[in-house]
Amino acid sequence: PVIAVAGAAAAAAYLDAKLHLRHDLAGGILSDPVAKAQAYIAQRQALKRVLIYHLLEDNVLSSRAGNLFLEYEGRSWTYKQFYDSVQRVGNWLMNDLGVRQGEMVALNGPNSAEFLMIFFGLEAVGAHVAFTNCHLTGGPLVHSVKLAEARYMIADRDIRHLVEPCGDDLAKAAVETAYYDEASLAALNDTTPIPAARSASVLSSDVHALIYTSGTTGLPKGVMITAGRWINTARGTADLLRLMPEDKFYTCLPLYHGAGQGLCILPVIYAGASVRVGRKFSHRTFWPEVCESQANRLQYVGELCRYLVNAPPHPLERKHIVQEAWGNGMRPDVWNTFRRRFNIPVVHELYAATDGMGSMYNRNRGDFSSGAIAVRGYLWHLKKGAIEVRAKIDPDTEDIVRDGDGFVIRANAGEPGEVLHRIDPAMAEAAFKGYYGNPGASQKRWLRGVFKPDDLFFRSGDVMRVDSDGRVYFVDRLGDTFRWKSENVSTNEVSDILGQFDQIAECNVYGVSIPNADGRCGCATIVPASSTTLESFDFVRLYTHVAGKLPRYAVPLFLRVAPQLSYTGTFKIQKGQAKREGVDLDLIEQAGSKDSLYWLPPGGSAYVPFRREDWRALKAGDVKL
Repeated sequence: PVIAVAGAAAAAAYLDAKLHLRHDLAGGILSDPVAKAQAYIAQRQALKRVLIYHLLEDNVLSSRAGNLFLEYEGRSWTYKQFYDSVQRVGNWLMNDLGVRQGEMVALNGPNSAEFLMIFFGLEAVGAHVAFTNCHLTGGPLVHSVKLAEARYMIADRDIRHLVEPCGDDLAKAAVETAYYDEASLAALNDTTPIPAARSASVLSSDVHALIYTSGTTGLPKGVMITAGRWINTARGTADLLRLMPEDKFYTCLPLYHGAGQGLCILPVIYAGASVRVGRKFSHRTFWPEVCESQANRLQYVGELCRYLVNAPPHPLERKHIVQEAWGNGMRPDVWNTFRRRFNIPVVHELYAATDGMGSMYNRNRGDFSSGAIAVRGYLWHLKKGAIEVRAKIDPDTEDIVRDGDGFVIRANAGEPGEVLHRIDPAMAEAAFKGYYGNPGASQKRWLRGVFKPDDLFFRSGDVMRVDSDGRVYFVDRLGDTFRWKSENVSTNEVSDILGQFDQIAECNVYGVSIPNADGRCGCATIVPASSTTLESFDFVRLYTHVAGKLPRYAVPLFLRVAPQLSYTGTFKIQKGQAKREGVDLDLIEQAGSKDSLYWLPPGGSAYVPFRREDWRALKAGDVKL
């Protein structure tokens, strides 16, 4: 019997390791998250309390009223103190500006306590919020505000220099700008409670907020966020993270974006926890703020983590009490270095998109799932394998590949494919509200006739692969995969290899068009490490490194050496301009760039300077790559 029990236990352990049964069960595979979300939203709707402002008020009406809620630049607020500030701001919005119930107001500012006061003040008076990217000016800013059909833009006085050049265009659109700062909000003294009826009228189905896409290419698109989605995001994220009132977050991610809000501020309020907000990311202030805050949770994006591991050691980088880093975009070549160097036990990686669906999570402690965004086991595939699928894509056209009968071809294990989510057509609008004022872009996200003539799937626009052990890896945003020598090349996978080279601090990989060649060949903008100059950079050793780790077709043929990369306000690399300029020396020069261009000539074993005569030879077809 003892031997039999031991054998059964060993068999069970083997099956669990192979099929990830416990992992799937712990992830709630047997529950129905949609039904749970619908029940919660219905409950809040019945109470006429579907806003985050109402969750803030719930804390004030509970025993947590005196608990710490927010810290920012040496100032702090309990839930009750912050709520009282929101009442004063709400009265200013309602009585002085005349903000109406149901209207959309553009909010434009960097991280601050005052930004959050206005956010919740607008909710309190029953208005909706368009969260404008505070780094914009000119056409993109005017476009964002006009798209929201806003009468008012409420802007932080610190970004007046970005707003004022747009004054005439905003005035033509009948948009009035009201500026705020710490002193102006502190001077407000009308403490009259905001009438509950102002916010009770908001329905869970109302488009309550616009969060704009980051605009790495083209003008920003406003993603419509319903009140029900927002409050359910608060609940779902808090439950996933198992947040408790005693927990404390640190974030310096922009609060105008879905990550800083939906994945940090909102769940903190739902749980009655606390948060330290940094104005912006800076290596000089990051670790001092994290340590001083005594936060046990840290929010990240991948580029922030890469910057930290590339930075010189900071005396406080291991003197914090952070137990879990929560965020998205942590790349495999940074993951374990980040965890070990900064002594953070858990990396909790998330995959989600403001304009997407189907979130994925990986609460990682060890090596097995390091670098993955999720792990899929037998039970997951049994229940959801037909709902979330990976489809083969043509990287040149970004089209889904279909078979002779016109149906989509699934990607195999280990093969990259675009993630699609099956949706009940009757639930389509509730699942994805779309882009505000842009039905054409909204419709492009839907795909019909995938496996059956009448089925409906949502296109994520993201390419992923699942290995034979069930680990899910993010490959690229569709469009960042390019085709060269009849092979598909992943920019992120090439970036991971370049990121392992000790003389490179940052890199941006993309495909560029070359005269007289099909497809796109690889180009990488690289930023040398702080201890490396252009003269001391070892281009021979770099080639040996990439050639030894990448298939020949994936080795970048061009290098653009730059002092820094260009990022959006949400820490995403700007790839559009670099792609457009390619290796055309005239275009690069016209853009005013002083970057140095190198290439790998045919048959070469080192990167060498790319000269004008080389460009002329490529254009003439005298050199074939």
